[in-house]
Amino acid sequence: MVIVVINNKGGTGKTTTCVNLSAALANLGYRVLLVDLDPQASASLSLGVDYSNLSPSSGEVLLEGYSIEKAIRKTNINCLDLLTGGIELAHSDLVLSDIEDRENKLTEVLEPIKDRYDYILCDCAPALSLLQVNALIAGDHFIIPVVPEYLALEGLVNLMDVVERFKTGMGVDIDLLGIIINKLNSTPFVFLNRELRNQLDIVNLLREHYGDKVLKTTIKRNVQLTEAPSYNQSIFQYAPKSNAAQQYSQLAEEILMRCNGFNGSNQGLNQMM
Repeated sequence: MVIVVINNKGGTGKTTTCVNLSAALANLGYRVLLVDLDPQASASLSLGVDYSNLSPSSGEVLLEGYSIEKAIRKTNINCLDLLTGGIELAHSDLVLSDIEDRENKLTEVLEPIKDRYDYILCDCAPALSLLQVNALIAGDHFIIPVVPEYLALEGLVNLMDVVERFKTGMGVDIDLLGIIINKLNSTPFVFLNRELRNQLDIVNLLREHYGDKVLKTTIKRNVQLTEAPSYNQSIFQYAPKSNAAQQYSQLAEEILMRCNGFNGSNQGLNQMM
């Protein structure tokens, strides 16, 4: 199953979500591949790849014909593999525009390895591009991380509209798996905190408008989440007993329940028994 993590607005915790959700699924015994489709390669760097060692990257696989089997590498997390991002992706639209069947290039390169994994998560750059179109076509489901702020809410409405028009125009069958609320203020004193009250107002608006498309699990603001990448670790390695680790574990369970609703799969958990 291919899950695409997208948001055209930066700063929504998209890469943090992709890295830690991938790690949570791997911790449950699922075979997971994280595909970094961002020129900044933040997901790859977070998982311990040095900037000088990003090659061979997803850009070289997509744009230069490099073998995906040779490009995929192990991470320091059991059951989690990685296809790195890299600067080659910065000019992906220029290269892809000259390729026949350009929208299906990612689908094509993932095909030989797709059956090796229970879940493939794609971390997209925060921009509407041919690369993002490739990811949506290759994907079975997509996830949208959002921050509960007014401008982020406007961005979500626009993104949902773009995806719906894209699905209709190109006949693409990809389902919204869920909207993840990120960076919620963690103070317990709602009545004393104006920011949290405003955030909760936005959360209520989201739930009123999108219903159960908004996931129940929320990821609260946590300094350990921002620290973990600098140690080349997921939250489960850096702070396994933290609230953030617990929240991402809950998020993974909720995602699995939704995925199982689509395909009834329990492969990873069965492998552990």
